[in-house]
Amino acid sequence: MPAPRLQMTDVHKAFGATKALRGVSFAVERGEVHALIGENGAGKSTLMKILSGALKPDAGSIALEGIPFRPGNPLHARESGVAMIYQELNLAPHLNAEENILLGREPSRLGRIDRRAHRKAAIRALDELEHHIPLDVPVGELTIAEQQLVEIARALVTEPKVLIMDEPTSSLSRVDTQNLFRVIRQLRERGVSIVYISHFLEECQEIADRFTVLRDGESVGSGRMAGAKLDEIIHLMVGREIADIYPPHARRPEKVIFDVHQLAGIGKPADVTLELRRGEVLGIAGLVGAGRTETLRAVFGLDRIQRGRVLYLDRDLTRRSPRGSWRNGIGMVSENRKEEGLMLEQSLADNLCLTRFRPFSLFGWISRRRQHAASAGLMGRLGVRAREPGQAVGELSGGNQQKIAIGRLLHHDADILLLDEPTRGIDVGSKQQIYQIMNQLAEQGKSVIFVSSYLPELLGVCDRIGVMCRGVLSGIRPVGDWSEHEIIAVATGQK
Repeated sequence: MPAPRLQMTDVHKAFGATKALRGVSFAVERGEVHALIGENGAGKSTLMKILSGALKPDAGSIALEGIPFRPGNPLHARESGVAMIYQELNLAPHLNAEENILLGREPSRLGRIDRRAHRKAAIRALDELEHHIPLDVPVGELTIAEQQLVEIARALVTEPKVLIMDEPTSSLSRVDTQNLFRVIRQLRERGVSIVYISHFLEECQEIADRFTVLRDGESVGSGRMAGAKLDEIIHLMVGREIADIYPPHARRPEKVIFDVHQLAGIGKPADVTLELRRGEVLGIAGLVGAGRTETLRAVFGLDRIQRGRVLYLDRDLTRRSPRGSWRNGIGMVSENRKEEGLMLEQSLADNLCLTRFRPFSLFGWISRRRQHAASAGLMGRLGVRAREPGQAVGELSGGNQQKIAIGRLLHHDADILLLDEPTRGIDVGSKQQIYQIMNQLAEQGKSVIFVSSYLPELLGVCDRIGVMCRGVLSGIRPVGDWSEHEIIAVATGQK
């Protein structure tokens, strides 16, 4: 029997006293999609960073095509046929999309870059994804979804033997996700081995041939994906039963407290009208680029409003700044926690309390003791896994970072929460906790506008759902009147 294309055996890795990997073994066959599953902090990213040359293992071995493989750095790994698409995008924001796709692999003639071949290679990579991104626009000006597609296209240019995808669909629409799956199947037919990391278990079930589950740095289960039951995989992931991902609720939203009327921004949104009730979770669905994020940014005061009005308890907040929104009890969590949502080098305590230091200050001085005590209480309430409130946020897993971003709104005691993809790129256990927090806040009389690309969670969490298509919000109806098919039909302009 031939050896697997990739074999990782008894891999260990520690960061100080923290043991990230405890003897993990993992194998991928030629032409196989292998799902690597686990909660945030389970060791998935650490294992893949070792494979891609970004980290060195403390012990264990790796074999590629049956030959010992010890990548000294990511470039060495990539040249050996191992490419990785990171969850936290690794792009040069000042370079355009074409330059990012070919970065480090620029075709040349007589020592100079062959511009014609350069552009053709970039277009060919995007054509595989059936997506047309403006090649001359700096990547920093593209949406998160477009940036993610650039990252995927850059990996495809290398024609890898082993392609590692870490949460590749976390910012993609259903259409873009299906296009990506089509590309994955084509790569599989060409013999490429794919390690697929995702918290969307339904996606893993759809695209993967086999799976391996990590928990607390150890391999706790593996098998064929065909016939595997999702509740059993979840049990392996978390080590406990999860009877229901979406918390049951019997909320009765009260009177309208927030009114957005015919809102239009620069480009998007084009026309948004909605009413938000006290104690309600209002979902906004739509394809990537439909204007959902732009709507929240305009409502919060980050983007300029060209037309329309925003009323909160009959107060006109149309022309206020983000500071004015905070002062009026309106808080927002950005979809891009890395760039906009958190100060990664600062402490958990400072990130949690950033918008409201008054409870800990006296004559201009901040009491760190009181701030850390309050932060520890929030961390316990949110289930944040961290050493202590003084730890840097950048050291936490993605799920714990997202809890800190949401925790800031809890500390501020915001009455209206604008949540843009709050469960993007986090594990099922963390998602469940965030759903519970949203439910608890609504039951306390808080109001939530919840933007998500993941339709099951919108249907499982919201009271009402509206759908955006080309900058226009329409069809706000009770959640029971919607199905996934109906939402997609409206989002794609079929209805």
